Amino acid sequence: MSGRGRACGVHDRLNVDGLLVLFPYEFIYPEQFSYMLELKRTLDAKGHGVLEMPSGTGKTVSLLSLIVAYQRAHPLDVSKLIYCSRTVPEIEKVVEELRKLLQCYERELGQPLPFLGLALSSRKNLCVHPEVSALRFGKEVDSRCLALTASYLQDPPEGPRASCAFFQEFEARGRQSPLPFGVHNLDDLRALGRQRGCCPYFLARSSLAQASAVVYSYHYLLDPKIAGLVSAELARSSVVVFDEAHNIDNVCIEAMGVTLTRRIRCQANVGALQSALQRVKESDSRRLADEYQRLVQGLREAGAARASDLVLANPVLPDEVLQEAVPGSIRTAEHFVGFLRRLVEALRAQLRGPRVQQLSPPAFLRELRQRVCIERKPLRFCAERLHSLLRTLALPDVADFSPITLVANFATLVSTYSKGFTIIIEPFEERAPSVANPVLHFCCLDASIAIRPVFERFQSVIVTSGTLSPLEFYPKILGFRPVTMATFSMTLARTCLCPMIVGRGNDQVAMSSKFETREDI
Repeated sequence: MSGRGRACGVHDRLNVDGLLVLFPYEFIYPEQFSYMLELKRTLDAKGHGVLEMPSGTGKTVSLLSLIVAYQRAHPLDVSKLIYCSRTVPEIEKVVEELRKLLQCYERELGQPLPFLGLALSSRKNLCVHPEVSALRFGKEVDSRCLALTASYLQDPPEGPRASCAFFQEFEARGRQSPLPFGVHNLDDLRALGRQRGCCPYFLARSSLAQASAVVYSYHYLLDPKIAGLVSAELARSSVVVFDEAHNIDNVCIEAMGVTLTRRIRCQANVGALQSALQRVKESDSRRLADEYQRLVQGLREAGAARASDLVLANPVLPDEVLQEAVPGSIRTAEHFVGFLRRLVEALRAQLRGPRVQQLSPPAFLRELRQRVCIERKPLRFCAERLHSLLRTLALPDVADFSPITLVANFATLVSTYSKGFTIIIEPFEERAPSVANPVLHFCCLDASIAIRPVFERFQSVIVTSGTLSPLEFYPKILGFRPVTMATFSMTLARTCLCPMIVGRGNDQVAMSSKFETREDI
């Protein structure tokens, strides 16, 4: 929140349509009060809303003040605030505003509020393991963390492997010692983790159910590979806020898309799976027999992963598919590895085409069936079947199998959705149009596919930003019916800066601050 003056020492008590709201600043802008009025009407109606107010006018503090007050007044109607933002700095800003608000409540009530607010981010941003946290890229951190914490790697037949002491402490005592009341940003979580010797990432995830407010990235709700595990137990009575949501349609589309290139080394992955499978058959064939029986019962039991196995999540699978038994053609591990080999060869042949192609998912599946006799049904189970196989083989470096995992995700998605997607095969990359490097894009054309479960699951979802124009466009592309839609203009009665950007001189020549043009007068 910008331009607010003093905070927390002086605050306002506001009556917003009969609701007493504590506002942590001395003054409130008229547009902020109007914004809170529309927000309260949305919560009263238990529906969704689209609200636009210019940046710098205090959307964040207005949202937090109204929703926290509504939580206290109607705890059965609103049990939790789920605040989604785009970047880590924005998440930290929201957490600090929430901290100021709770400090005002503490001064007002004379005692701390029994309220738990926390930020959640990736393992890269929360890890305190000295070796893992030193890794540069998030995928490396995820892979190494999985190798140290995955449930299926804790007691492998070949003997104990390296583990994370912080995760072991969390498993032993962390679940019984939840986070204390208060507001915890990422730095607070890391400090608490070091103090307790406990993993802050898993401690934060285990505290989501008890938290009154959670601040995290869009992807924890919109990316089906993450949302199904991290956000699966959040109550329907939660209020979801998508802040800075002017690009939310792009986030939804990217979450459901897959890109494959010839450089993805899937064949090496298939060979490694075959070698690992042969070793397990020789040393512990009982594991494969047990897996087969689980798959006969259905994927719901076979894929019941522990919380530490996040990286192995599958893309979207309907509940009715998870209840079915895995098709017999891919039920045994040997048959499934052979199935993957045929699928990879078919995709490589598809990428050899000399011209740009565009196919619908049904047309692609029809070609696949004609060329290599692969039916649609086993493709739908491909991601979860690979998940099960990797767990059974107890492979420590799951990140090495990300190429074949990407192919399995593509197979599941292309066979699950017949509408709202298209497949584009290009023989050249954009950056090097003269160099042959085929790319297959599985493109989502309908942003509502990713966000529809959020609107159906939670009673109130607020889509807000400083630039939601045209306002009526967003409910159409996201596929929902809002109970409130409002836009608020900035009050210009106060002292405001009006920036002006001059791009050309009086001779209409473009102006530049580049060093080589500074002498050009």
